[in-house]
Amino acid sequence: MIRLALMLIFLAGSLAAQESEPRMDYERLGNILFALDPDAQPHGPGFQMTVSDELVLVVIDSNADRMRAMVPIRSAEGLTSEDMQRMMQANFDSTLDARYAIANGMLWAAFIHPLSPLEKDQLISGLAQTVNIAKTYGSLYSGGAQQYGGGDSENLQRELIDELLKKGEEI
Repeated sequence: MIRLALMLIFLAGSLAAQESEPRMDYERLGNILFALDPDAQPHGPGFQMTVSDELVLVVIDSNADRMRAMVPIRSAEGLTSEDMQRMMQANFDSTLDARYAIANGMLWAAFIHPLSPLEKDQLISGLAQTVNIAKTYGSLYSGGAQQYGGGDSENLQRELIDELLKKGEEI
């Protein structure tokens, strides 16, 4: 009985925490992006910004309630079957919320999420993971928030996520 009561208190607290953050929309997303990059620019149905020296395009479709953050990596021409297999393996275990994708003849790092339920920290973490998989293409293929195994890469890649989350604390 006590266990059930504790579970209900936990769930009530979780629901209250979820309700405290306003729904994401174009304006709120833009405010967050401008906090992360004061030089960000409106660009078509979204924004263009720079994160850790990487061009990031954020596209919003309010009618479909979706957003997509993308970092161009390279031309898709010349990708080998080994490249494709490694990216698909990474999409399964190390890119986390970001993904490798091909569209319009380009290889992209992408983070795709429903717009309205997107929380500030999810957006910030997703942007950092997207930049990380673009930067680690051809080497670690990692979103940076979690590594399987030791080495120096985990701390180096985690720095970007922590830096952006810190910038977003005041929003």
